[in-house]
Amino acid sequence: MTNQPPDDGQEGQNPFRGTPFEQFFGGGAPDLGQLFNQLQSMMQPYDGPLNWDFAVDMARKTVAQQPDPTTTQKQRDEVADAVRLADLWLDETTGFGSGVTSTAAWSRAEWIVGTTDVWKVLVEPIAASSVGALGNALPAEAAAMSGPILGMLGKAIGSMLASQVGSGLGAMAGEVLAASDIGLPLGAPGKAALVPTNVAHFAEGLDVPESDVLLYLALREAAHQRLFAGVPWLRDHLIGAVTDYARGIEINTGRIQQTMEERLRGIDPSNLEAVQELMEGGLFDIPRSPEQEAALKRLEIALALVEGWVDEVVSQATAERMPSASKLQEAVRRRRAAGGPAEQTFASLVGLELRPRRLRDASTLWGSLRTRQGVEARDGVWMSPHLLPTDADLDDPLGFREGSDAPETLTEDDFDAELRSLLEGGLGGAADGPAESPPEEE
Repeated sequence: MTNQPPDDGQEGQNPFRGTPFEQFFGGGAPDLGQLFNQLQSMMQPYDGPLNWDFAVDMARKTVAQQPDPTTTQKQRDEVADAVRLADLWLDETTGFGSGVTSTAAWSRAEWIVGTTDVWKVLVEPIAASSVGALGNALPAEAAAMSGPILGMLGKAIGSMLASQVGSGLGAMAGEVLAASDIGLPLGAPGKAALVPTNVAHFAEGLDVPESDVLLYLALREAAHQRLFAGVPWLRDHLIGAVTDYARGIEINTGRIQQTMEERLRGIDPSNLEAVQELMEGGLFDIPRSPEQEAALKRLEIALALVEGWVDEVVSQATAERMPSASKLQEAVRRRRAAGGPAEQTFASLVGLELRPRRLRDASTLWGSLRTRQGVEARDGVWMSPHLLPTDADLDDPLGFREGSDAPETLTEDDFDAELRSLLEGGLGGAADGPAESPPEEE
């Protein structure tokens, strides 16, 4: 009787049998003392699904591996002058008014601090859904018995994920050129910011005066600011695509369970290094649901349209003024289309690629529409998300709104309402309440 195989008795009582966590709890009671000791360093209190203090600290440590000098007053003045001149040039290329309320010359560490608030909005839904998948993959009986352990593991995984986010942001900080460099509004609204150290590195080998490079990038930053200020719904449209993607992580928990089971099989829970290696190898790289694919497609098209519009208006602004603009345009296009190591790191981390693959098609579409119908028609497309070009439109950019193909999505009353909403939002009414008094020129 005393020689009965211990597994037989345990199999019938183990609620984790057949789940991704059988290896954690199938061999008898876990050594909680050992587990607590190894997790103690990762269990510092924090709110939310991800330890942002740890993530920011990791990002700054990553940046500190290379020289990151504090910006000088001369650099700050040069950025301010370049943005001011850029806004004057852009006045002639678009009906959207300047969206710049302040300028900044950031060090890499300052880029991290200046964009963290927006990264929280982008990353936290993904982190929450990923950590939540841990419990969703368990049957009810197992989840009830493992509450304390799952809470502890959730915090540990949140800390490990923070480490990866911090490393990714630190790597991106070593490459980004401006606050809006990746097409998303990462900085505070109205703040046009460039990273002079990275701008100088970008200028190397281009055979273009660094002053031209700075002005060209200031034009792109100022154009981004105009678009986001003039189209109040655009910020939420882009961020909404990211959160829709995150929400889809919890769809089809059966597939999540199968994926996690395959990757967790044989892992020793007391070896946190092995667990972290699994995460680095893509523990949460779960096959995408149709909802997620749709959200990613929407984000990809929106990023392409934003970047294409910026490309088009900057091309207009520099056509007669900057001989080196075409070379700089091509360099920026290639850089955005290929994506750097930092963007690839972030893509592998959260499953999102921030590259507008169809930038050239979008730029062609906006330029063609301006040539045929004028600046007002081009910029008027931004009045409503319902009017935006689709993936099919980017397949035929020269034919967008050609003749009878012009969209009739909005009635005349709807059009007037959208126009009124756009103008009010562009004056600050959409986000901050009604403007007290519109500018005289309006």
